[in-house]
Amino acid sequence: MKNTEFHKIKVKNIQQSTKDCVIVEFDIPNTLKEKFQFKAGQYLTLRKELNGEEVRRSYSLCSSPNDNSWQVGIKEIEGGKFSTFANQQLKVGDTLEAMVPNGSFTLPTDKNNKKNYIAFAAGSGITPIVSLIKTQLAEEPNATFKLFYTNKTVGSIILKEELEALKNNHMERFEIFYFLTKEKRNIPFLNGRIDDEKLETIYSTICDPENIDEVLSCGPQEMIFKVRDYLLNTGFPKDKIHFELFTTDGTAHKKQAEKLKKTFKGKTSNITILEGGKSFNFEMEQGSNNILDEALINSADLPFACKGGVCATCKCKLIEGDVNMLLSYGLEDEEVEAGYILSCQSIPTTDKIIIDFDV
Repeated sequence: MKNTEFHKIKVKNIQQSTKDCVIVEFDIPNTLKEKFQFKAGQYLTLRKELNGEEVRRSYSLCSSPNDNSWQVGIKEIEGGKFSTFANQQLKVGDTLEAMVPNGSFTLPTDKNNKKNYIAFAAGSGITPIVSLIKTQLAEEPNATFKLFYTNKTVGSIILKEELEALKNNHMERFEIFYFLTKEKRNIPFLNGRIDDEKLETIYSTICDPENIDEVLSCGPQEMIFKVRDYLLNTGFPKDKIHFELFTTDGTAHKKQAEKLKKTFKGKTSNITILEGGKSFNFEMEQGSNNILDEALINSADLPFACKGGVCATCKCKLIEGDVNMLLSYGLEDEEVEAGYILSCQSIPTTDKIIIDFDV
């Protein structure tokens, strides 16, 4: 059974990493430390009532499990309710609510590994990446890491001091390449976003594809998919490519949703939700809305965070019936094959649906 309970935790420290990004450290009480143990690359789902509205957001832990510290990076985005609050109003000593750490953007560690890792990050996508880098370097003394990190300017590089300290402590095993989009560098290669030409240079002069064991990427959808598609086209194994999306471009999927509404108009689905050892039932129009939103409208108390198909907080298993899942970036291929769905992206297309949140 998933642990979807929220726990009250206090803010222990707030560090200004850039002008629009804070690193928030939480004071996890001893009674919760066992529950809050995490793997590098995982995230916390935070909850706060802001102006009378419950707001939930997921933020990656940028600390390593070895640090005995729980830190997340929160970059302020235009119109972002939670991120604006965190950057402008949140204070040390304030209380937030959090679920226990979650997420599958993780790697196993083995002290005997001699793996060569490379990572691509942009903006706040560095937060889970730095947790993974710190952990792999510490627990795999023969591993190497190369990081390709894109930002607008030098001043907007999140966690720069920590990255530089890691490089100084592991000079033979960790290299960083900073790419800037709004400032000119003396080396043309380091100007602008990661594109096919840069990837060609990276894999022909900096990294030998035959000696790369794992590839990580986190940031905008465009960058992640460009890296993924380039690697797949070279024959790089799909199971060695790991990525974490923070946001998606859902334009095409909105059109798909509109088409479903027309196709199934007038038909009804009977929805049964199993969660927390209880059963919840309601009816909804087929093809009309995702199951999560409709369940919340019907007063169900279900786990969720991003509602964008990337965090997998709302993951559940389809026991009976069929759905059309618009996005499934938060799930591994094996999970989809095993019948798992994201309720925030699943639109019912049969008369009867049963989903289980307790598996």
